[in-house]
Amino acid sequence: MTTKRDRQATQASSAKAQSAGGGSRRRSAVPYLFIAPFLVIFAAFGVYPMGFALQLSFTNWHGAGALKFTGLRNYRYLLTSPDFWGSLANSGIVWLLVVPVQVIVALAVAVVLMNSRFKGAFSAALIAPFVTPLVAMAQVWIIMFDTDFGAVNHVLGAVGLPPVGWLTTVAWARPTVALLVLWRTTGYAVVLLMAGLQSIPPQVYEAAKLDGASAWRQFWSITLPLAMRTVSFVVVIGTLTVFQLFAEPYVLTRGAPFNSTRTAGLYLYNHITNSDLGLGAANSFLLVLMVFALSLASVRLLRPREGT
Repeated sequence: MTTKRDRQATQASSAKAQSAGGGSRRRSAVPYLFIAPFLVIFAAFGVYPMGFALQLSFTNWHGAGALKFTGLRNYRYLLTSPDFWGSLANSGIVWLLVVPVQVIVALAVAVVLMNSRFKGAFSAALIAPFVTPLVAMAQVWIIMFDTDFGAVNHVLGAVGLPPVGWLTTVAWARPTVALLVLWRTTGYAVVLLMAGLQSIPPQVYEAAKLDGASAWRQFWSITLPLAMRTVSFVVVIGTLTVFQLFAEPYVLTRGAPFNSTRTAGLYLYNHITNSDLGLGAANSFLLVLMVFALSLASVRLLRPREGT
């Protein structure tokens, strides 16, 4: 039979448990208070602009007045526009000229520098073009590759070769833009790959040497498989860089000649300058989807084998 004292003890235990539960809930809310400023800023400057841009993509809006809902008209226009697909084709050609070459060159340089005593100094020199103001570099490129007065054509003329329209012909304009992108971003890729190579345990190379593996065999059997995740990351970064490419073709050629250097980023910029904000928003979301698909395909293709 329950006594009065037992009932009082039970009530006191329940009150203590409720008090402990309340304190636990208060403690569990503390971490959310610490991250609340970031969440507020992210919602204000990340989520809201993205949601508004998505809304704009279904409207015909030129920066003033009420939004006029047009459904999927912007998307239908872009997907049937030769200019849209032409800009993607130009970006795809630049991608082929930049990313594979960049990965091969950066990986080779990173492997060489890993065995150098001066890899810190070389890394700083390689990253310098990446942090140099792009417009200044593009102006130097214009001076070097000018058809009439450029330094490159001057050298060609000195050895008896005819001048080349590096920035004025369709055949050479895209490779010239791609060369600037390579010059600017390859050093950054080298630094990323060096960071990945440093994570490979040196004991693996020591065991391979004891087994008589040559330097070439060590590269193919150890370095390349274990660095493949970093290579995938470099490919994704290169893909994002190329399909967002704007400043290089804008400063060098403004998309000329005959729109051969009008990249996807420059085509998107043209919508904004023409105040076609709804069309520009739709273009940006289509570009995001295509870049995501290309990056995902690259990651799956370069995914390390099981056990690496």
